[in-house]
Parts: sequence; structure tokens; C-alpha cells
Amino acid sequence: MYNARRNEEEMGAVLVKVKDDLKQLKRSLEKITVNERAKILDIQTLDIAIHKTESSIRKHAEDYLTTVTRRLLVLPSIEDVHKTAQIPKWKPPIKSIRDVGPPRKLPSVVSPVKKTKHHRVIAGPVASFQAIEPRGHHNLAKPEQDSGMGLIGLKSRCHKKLKWKSEPGSTCNTTGREFTTPWITKTPPPSTTSKSMDHGGLMQDHNYLPKSPQNLTVQPPFNVIKYPFTIINGRVNPMAVDFYYFKQSYSLSWSRVVFSLEALEKLLRDFAVPLAKVIGERLVELGHNLNIGWRKVPPVISLLSVLENWEEVLDLVLQPGQRYKGEGGTEAAAILIQSCWRRHVARTAYLCHCRRKWAARTIAISWWMHMQMRRVRKALQARRFRQLENYRSRAQHLATNWKHIQSSKRTIIHIPSLGYSQSQRLNLKGFDILQNTQISRLCDIRDGNVEVIYVCPRHLQEDILHYYTSLLKGDGATVEFDTKTTEAPSGIKRFIILTPEALDYFPTQNMCLSTLLKYSPHTLKRIRNLIQGKRAYIVGGVAHVDDLAVADELGVPVLGPEPAVVELYSTKSGGRMIFIGAEVDVPPGRGDTYSLTQLHETLAELIVQNMDVQRWVFKMDSENRGQGTAYCDICHLSCYSWALQEYHHCGPELWNTKWIQESVLLKYLDEIPEWLARYARPYKTSRYPNWACFLKTFLRQGGVVEAYPPSDSITCLRVDLLLEPGGEVTMLSCGDQLHASCQFEAVGSTVPQTSVHPDTLNSICTRVGQACLQRHIIGYVSVDLVTFLNHDTMEQKVWAIDLNLAYSDQLAMTQMLLMITGGTLNFRTGCLEVPIPIAEKCCEQQITPKPPVLNCYAVIGIHLFHSNLSMLYHCVFFKMCKAHGIGFDKKCKQGTVFALYDSSDRCSIGMITVSEDLQRALVTFARNLSDIHQEISSSKMQGETNFKGLIKNIEDVLMMITQNKLLAVEDKPA
Repeated sequence: MYNARRNEEEMGAVLVKVKDDLKQLKRSLEKITVNERAKILDIQTLDIAIHKTESSIRKHAEDYLTTVTRRLLVLPSIEDVHKTAQIPKWKPPIKSIRDVGPPRKLPSVVSPVKKTKHHRVIAGPVASFQAIEPRGHHNLAKPEQDSGMGLIGLKSRCHKKLKWKSEPGSTCNTTGREFTTPWITKTPPPSTTSKSMDHGGLMQDHNYLPKSPQNLTVQPPFNVIKYPFTIINGRVNPMAVDFYYFKQSYSLSWSRVVFSLEALEKLLRDFAVPLAKVIGERLVELGHNLNIGWRKVPPVISLLSVLENWEEVLDLVLQPGQRYKGEGGTEAAAILIQSCWRRHVARTAYLCHCRRKWAARTIAISWWMHMQMRRVRKALQARRFRQLENYRSRAQHLATNWKHIQSSKRTIIHIPSLGYSQSQRLNLKGFDILQNTQISRLCDIRDGNVEVIYVCPRHLQEDILHYYTSLLKGDGATVEFDTKTTEAPSGIKRFIILTPEALDYFPTQNMCLSTLLKYSPHTLKRIRNLIQGKRAYIVGGVAHVDDLAVADELGVPVLGPEPAVVELYSTKSGGRMIFIGAEVDVPPGRGDTYSLTQLHETLAELIVQNMDVQRWVFKMDSENRGQGTAYCDICHLSCYSWALQEYHHCGPELWNTKWIQESVLLKYLDEIPEWLARYARPYKTSRYPNWACFLKTFLRQGGVVEAYPPSDSITCLRVDLLLEPGGEVTMLSCGDQLHASCQFEAVGSTVPQTSVHPDTLNSICTRVGQACLQRHIIGYVSVDLVTFLNHDTMEQKVWAIDLNLAYSDQLAMTQMLLMITGGTLNFRTGCLEVPIPIAEKCCEQQITPKPPVLNCYAVIGIHLFHSNLSMLYHCVFFKMCKAHGIGFDKKCKQGTVFALYDSSDRCSIGMITVSEDLQRALVTFARNLSDIHQEISSSKMQGETNFKGLIKNIEDVLMMITQNKLLAVEDKPA
């Protein structure tokens, strides 16, 4: 009855659909139009409509026949009904909420079946199938929650059993004990492409094994395991009573169960499971879920959930290599081995390809960069060669017209640049302040024909600008100052101060001033406008290649040597070479030392040849200001006493033979390495803390080994020369140096010098100047000399120890001295001649051809440093000095004048004291330092300064002057 009623309903549904198709055909026929011009009926449209209707009716008829045929095939035959008449009919028990335990959703057996277009007639077991997972069933969870774990997690999850006790009224718990069973409540993750079961498709599928322990949860057990049957060795015995009873009970829905049953058998055969106990009711529910949403092969998790002994099966499945013991295991193992090997080969080839591709890309980029750098280098070389050629042509023109230029109006562009190497510049503190210590070059305007353009490496504030304006107005000169774009005051332009705009872009790079000016187009344009139509030339500092670039940009000559020449002869070894060529006395020593063995051998030979020298000095070629200097005393050599005895035994004349010195030389070679390692000391430990650090840099740069003067009374002096392009040598300044903590770093000087006779000094300077001119060195040069008294001959000796091919700080301060005093340096007499003011002249109004002059002395402090000076503004500092009587008398041309270098830091200053007597000038200088130190310091805050060391050096000089006066009085005849 049920089937008949069902057939009638389906037949009615088919008729309704056919009726709908006929109505659609009618509407289509009504829309058929006739061509108005040809009056011909559109038959093609009619054929299309009829064809669509026939296809629709045929499809509905086939669907109906297929459904009826399947329903008839599923029903048991008459013979089967008679054979199974003796088997009692099973009626599914009516379940209540109490029977199923806690409220949890379970798969429903009688869920609605999803209709499909075509149904296959099941005639036998299916050989292969594909894994299809359920889609959104009401009792299955989301697939995303089941990914990420394997069978091990599944086992650990499944071992957590929940025990459910039978409640009163339960009908099937006959044993009275607790019963537990696993069940699936979450949908397994979707599988990838499935493969044939006959070829190990289940093993090759990643979803064939469970991925997460969350996929198995414990479900409240049924009171009775319904329709159990056994699968032995992966195959069902169709003649078994339990299986036969199960099949007959679900004969109407057997087509839904057969797929899951075959998948379960395939799984058990693949893993060689000997025994599996199946719960039939769960298998039916699994088949139902497979039919409504899952793929054709259910996940392993779901298959194992239908087993009563799922734990034992899971343990067996999780055993490594178990898959290869089952059906098709050999083929699966071979496939796995082949796939792993092919993956390894493919991965290796891919990595090799990636490495080659990376190498090819790296080579290509490197080659491209190399070619780019090569082109840039060639362009730079060509540009620098062009700049050098222009420099030489302008230098030749400058030499030809030098006399005329010196006697006419001219503009001097002062660029106080320190073109040291990058490593030296980065290691110098306050590099921009060091470059600005030559701000006194502004005083060149004391010559009425000179206009000065001063390129400043610092932004000067109004206080410093006002100070120099007032100082230079004392000579009657009108001034102009400019930082960036400040306009000049009205009047004749005599000097101007410009600051390159690139200073703001590179504040921490310690670039030399020439480089900053090179990258400052606005400042260069301003200078071009200022010198347009005028004779001008550049006076730089330490030469740099960018000096040529700036000169080429401005189109003016440079009063200085080429950078390559400066790099060669400005080193300690290069200066020694010039002194030897000029036939000037130099300390015993040797230059161009680059290896440790050469250093030891050179030092041993020098010690043997100069037994009277007590200290040996090591100077780096490229270092300045005493930073690259070390020393070692000979008294620490253990064999020195024995060598000295041998020297006195043989005598000075016989000692000079090589065979006598050989034994002492070998002894020195053995002891010198340890002697240097233990007793050699750098002069400035702030730069090189020990001998090992000093030696490493010394051997890399090269250097000189020289003897320290063998005397207790030593005087160092510096002479500044101008090597004119015309070939003349002019002395500009000379002074005895003053030192603070380091004996090789001068912080000041006394002008003029009083240590060497003027004729001797002129002779030395002339020879050195001519030697420099022969090597194409022009411009400003300073020579460092040392003088002492030889105790053996009681004669004064003068050694040339250093040569600087640059405008010196002493020369800049000397220009300020001559500016404020209006005097001149007479190098023939060695005096500073200051004209006597008119008020102090005799009352007689007679005209003399030359005004009377007064011989004065000055003490110049160039690098005076005190950290506490930064606490005082310059205006406060000058008021403090005025309170202590520190000032300059313009009428008498005597007193104290300061040089200011910086507006922000204010730790470094310069000072000049002028007096009629050298001793009085030194006392005034020392008293000024002491007063300033006491005013800005306290007992708890002394600050970092070089005032104390300089005061001590001045006291030694005063003591020496006193002793010399006493000796002069004693030697004076009665």
C-alpha cells in the first residue's frame, strides 16, 4: 500500500511537470513572430520549443522509471520471503530520551535522502569509490575543527572514555555493568583527490587517516549493541547469521549501506586487521550520512566509529608499516618509495636550480654594479684630471703675475680646511672647531689692497660677529659679515663670512670644509658673484682633492701645492726626506718603516750608532698634533750598561767600525722586542691606550724612528714660510712653542722666538724653502725645529723635526697680533717692532723719515681648553675679565686680546698677551689663566682643562729665563 501510494504520488508529480512544460510550449508558440517583409513563418523557433518540451518529458519519464526499478530491485523476492519466514521479524525499539543518555545529537537513520539526477542500479559490490565528506548534517561538526592531528592524537583522544550508567527504565543493559563506546560527533576534514581502492587509494589520500584527536569524542552508549556482526580478515561472511539478520533488517535501505560497508572492508584489508566487530546500526547511519552529503568514501574516523573494538583496530592501524602488510601493501610501498625518491630528486634539482638562478642573478648584479662603478670611476678620473690641468694652468698664470697681484687690489678666499683622511677626521673631537681656529685670517685686511672672503665651518652667532667687527674696526676697516643670507652693512666691503649650506645636511660626518663647500651650490654662486671682475685666489688649509674641484668651480687659482704632492711630502718620512735634501741637521733616525722586523733592525742599528741618546721616538707618518707619537727610554735595556762600557773602552773613533758593533748589535736584536713590549708608551693614551694598539697602526701607516734630543734643556720653535709662486721664500712668523700635557702638541708660542740666532734661522728656512720649491711645493709652509745644547761640544744644535705643508694656527694668530698692535716682525733682528703712539713722542715737532718703534714680545695661546667655559656666555666672560683687569690698551698697544672660535660650545678660546718684556708677557699670560680658572671652577668642579699644564710650562720657561740672565751677568766682564 505504501509503495502504491508512493508510485501514485510520483506519477502525479511527473504529470504536473509535463503539464508545466506544455504550458511553456504554448507561451513559446505565442511569441513566434512572422517576418513582415517576406511573410514567412519562423520554423526554427518552433522546432526549438518542441525539442525542449520533448527532452523535458523524456527526462521526467526516465527518472520515474529508474526510481520504480530501483525500488523493485531492492525488495526481496518471493523465494527469499519464504526462506526467511522462520526468522522472527525485528521491529526497531522505540527510543526515549532516557534510553540515549545525556542530550547529544546522534546521526539519524531516517534522514531525508537528497535527490540526484541519475541513480545507478546496484548489481554487486563496487570495486572502487572516492572519498566524499558530509556537508552540513545536523549531527556533524565543522570540518575545520578536525584538521591538524594524526592517528596518534586520535588515539589519545579516544582513550578518554566517558562512563554512562543505565538509568531506571532502561531496557537493554542486562549485564548491569557500565558500557562505553566511541562515537563520532564531528565531521572529518574534506579529503583531496581520491584514488582507486585497488591501487592503494585510501593510503595515498591524506584524509584516509584521522588528522585530529578532536575527531573522536565519547558518545553515551546504547543500552544494546544492535545488529552486530564480524568481519574477519577484511571480508564479510555473507552466510553468517548475524550478517544475514542485519542485511534482512535493512534490506529497504541496503543501497545506502553497501558503500560504507565496502569502504570498511577495504580499510581492514589494507591494514591486515584480523578481526573487527561491527555495530550494524551505526553502519546504517554512516551509510545514510554518506548518501546525503559525504563523498563516496567516508573518512577513516567515521569507519572506525562503527566498530565495537575500535581501540584494538586503531592500535593496529597506527603501527608503523602496518599498511604494507595488508592488501596491495607491496604496491603501496613501492609507490611510496618511488614518490619519496622522485620528490627528493625533484627537490634537489629545484634547489640546485634556485642556487644557480641566485648565482646568476648575483653575478649579473655584481657585473652591472662593477660596470657602473667603472664608468663612474672613469668619469671621476677624467673630471679630476681636467681639474688638475686647470689648476696647473692657473698656477702658472699666478706665478707669472704674482708680483703684480701682490701690489694691486685682490680678493683672498680663505678656506681653512683640514683635508685629513677619513679615519683621522672621525677620531678628532670638535673637528669643526679645529677648522675654525684660523678665523684670525680675517686680519689680512690690514693690507689696504686686500678683501677677504672667509668660509666658516661653523654658524657664528651675533656675539662673535660683533666681537670681530669691533676688533677689525680698530684698524679703520669697514666690515661685512654674512652667515647664509644675511645682508652686509653699508660701506666698503672688506671682508665677508660665509657658511656652506651643506653643513646642515652633514652635521655628523666630520667632512673637511672644502668638501662641504663643494656640495654647497648657493655659497659657490655667492662667491662667484663677489669675485666677478676681480683678481682672486684661494688660500686653503691641509690640501684635499676637493680643493681643486672648488677652484675649478670658481675659476680661480689655489695658492698651494697639488694634493698628490702634499700627500707625499706632508708625512714624517716625506718631511725628513726634504730636510736631508736641504742639508739641514735632522735627528738620527730612519723613515719609511712598515714591518716589525724592519723596526727592530733599524732601532738596533740606531742605538748602536748613537750611544748618547737616552730616548727614542716613534712617529706615525699621517698623524698630527702629537697623537701618533710614542717613546721608549734606553735605560730599561738590560744590556745597555754592558754596551756603554764597550763603547767607552773602544772610544768614539774605533766604535764606528762595523765588526766592533756586531756583538752589541746582536745583543740588542735579542732584547729589543721584549723591551718595546714592556716599556714603550704612547704620548697620548686617549687615542692609543697601549703600545700594542699604537704598533698596529704604526706598521699599517708607516712611520719614522728618531732620537730624542740628548739634553735636559730643549726648546721647540715653529717658523712659518710663504713659498711664493715667483720662487722667493718669505718668513711670516716664528715663535718658541709652549706645551701643556704632551711635549709634541703645541698649544701656544712666544713671538718672536729667542732660542736661535736670527741668521742661523734664516739660513735654515731659506734652504728648506728652496728644497720645497724644487719639489713644486708653493704656498704656506711651517717648519718645526728643536734646539738644545750639546754637552760634549757645548755648542747649540738645531734639528729639523717636522714639516707641515699648510697654513698654520700660529700664523693666523700672528696676523691678529700684527693687526691689534700695528707692528711688524723683523726677522733679521728677531724683534716685534710696534710703532710708538703719537702721544708718547717727543715734544719736538720734527718730521722723521721713519716713526720710532718699540720692541715688544707676545705670548700666543692657540688651543686653550676648559670645559667650564661653556657655562659662561661671551658677554659674561668679558665682564669677568674686565673685573680682573684683563684687557687691551689700544694706546699703548699692550694687554690681552682673545680669539673666539665657537658660539655654542665655547670651551676653546685663544689668547694673546703683549708686553715690552718677554718675562712680563709670560707672567701676564699665566696670571690670566689662573684668574679665569679660579672664577669658573670650584673645589668640587675643576673641569677638564689644559690650563694647569700650560701654567707649569710657563713657569719652567720663566725659570730658564732667570737662569740665563744670571749666567749672562756672570759672563759679563767686570
